[in-house]
Amino acid sequence: MNESDIYVIIALMPLAACMLVFQVNPYHALVIRGILGAVAALVYAVLGAADVALTEALVGTMLAITLYAVAVRSSLTLRLGVLEESGAKAPTTNDESHDFGQLMDDLRTIFRKHYMRIELVPYTDQQALHGALMDKEIHATCTRSHQAELEAQDPTAPESETPSYHTATRVQRLYDIMRTELSSPATHLTYINTPDLGEGH
Repeated sequence: MNESDIYVIIALMPLAACMLVFQVNPYHALVIRGILGAVAALVYAVLGAADVALTEALVGTMLAITLYAVAVRSSLTLRLGVLEESGAKAPTTNDESHDFGQLMDDLRTIFRKHYMRIELVPYTDQQALHGALMDKEIHATCTRSHQAELEAQDPTAPESETPSYHTATRVQRLYDIMRTELSSPATHLTYINTPDLGEGH
């Protein structure tokens, strides 16, 4: 391999690094990180550092990509707590099931643009659901909001037979995304400031 080929290979490293820095899709960033590690291992091997190339290939590429993939998969999952009778498990009517499904479709469409997925976590009662949110086991809750609750929040609100839901989240970023992009009238959005479990210790 002549010098010009080596220069071309070396030039791929800063190019791949720049692409990695400016990549907004985390899954594409994982692929580019793998390419960067492979190019680095190739450069080390060409320059005669076989041991460093092997270390880069095993640790800097394979192990790092695996850990990054696990981190991306877990951090880009929105755990949404619901009651079992809200429509996620056992809807009481077809209308409620349809409205709940439509709301979930809207949420999935919104968060898909941010490369996130929604995982529904069912709970048996309201107390367990609220406790899970306070204990930070889930990121948000979505519960059925009855007409009496709606009237208490807004006495001037017109009566409607359409099922409505109340969505609460403890994550400011999620709240900002839903407040800005969610246009569905089927849910009321609330931000809940959960206390830090480490405070006072």
